[in-house]
Amino acid sequence: MKNLKKLGIITGLSLTLVACGGGDSEESDGERDSDGDVNISEEVEYTITGIEPGAGMTQQTNQLLEEYDNLAGWNHQESSTAAMLIALDDAIEKEEEIIVTGWIPHYKFAKYDLKFIEEPKEIYGGEEYITTIVRKGLKNDLPEAYEILDNIYWEPEDMGSVMLAAQDKSIEDAAQDWVNENQDTVDGWLEGIDAVDGQEIELVYTPWDSERSSAHVARLALEQKGFEVSMTQVDPQIIFQAIASGDADASLVPWMPVTHGEFYKNYEGEFEDLGPNLEGARVGLVVPSYMDIESVEELEPAE
Repeated sequence: MKNLKKLGIITGLSLTLVACGGGDSEESDGERDSDGDVNISEEVEYTITGIEPGAGMTQQTNQLLEEYDNLAGWNHQESSTAAMLIALDDAIEKEEEIIVTGWIPHYKFAKYDLKFIEEPKEIYGGEEYITTIVRKGLKNDLPEAYEILDNIYWEPEDMGSVMLAAQDKSIEDAAQDWVNENQDTVDGWLEGIDAVDGQEIELVYTPWDSERSSAHVARLALEQKGFEVSMTQVDPQIIFQAIASGDADASLVPWMPVTHGEFYKNYEGEFEDLGPNLEGARVGLVVPSYMDIESVEELEPAE
């Protein structure tokens, strides 16, 4: 079992709350422009509510503010996935305006009525896929694990169902329930692979609920063939460092080609890419569907 603690890279979720726009609803029904419509830019206080500073999406959002002249003076509130979701939930409960960085698959799209707003310059890219990477030498050292990891593939709806279930129970229980209900799919990943006797393997994953879901489902699949699986949560930029250096064995995390593209390039050739474990992913700016906005170009610069 690898010791990632020596790198000082284990991370936890910050539960620091972020401020979301909207002001005091008891004092005002919202700032309105000359046509009487709500001024969304003022309502959100010229702020995009983001997630972890190390996430690829965070870097893209910072670039977004530089690329669009109409976003001059805007603030990107970096926080954590948990804090972003708290802010989103609070805004929706009060029917207030909020703009967050978001992605699919994610349970929030099943829990709330949300939409992406268009971003013509495609800073966030288009449709993405999530790939599996492993350390060099894994195929020789743990051929059965290598084959299982190479076989794992599921749909956004599968991942989303685990994420949604995990809102009412532990991620471990949600993943186990999904495996119990989809054993035929798991059997396809494991078909023809010999069982082992307690061989150790370490997976690394990020704080995103999507990657927590895939990591725990992969763990259960590997355990069905006798592997002893340990898992370590790290910041996104560390995933590639850990796999490239051999301090971890595998990860089902990288969103490609854009979200984690820069991290991937930094270590390309120092790990093995097994290909997509999920296709049809997307990242970008997300708002509640009741907000009257369709494009980032409709936003106004801060005064």
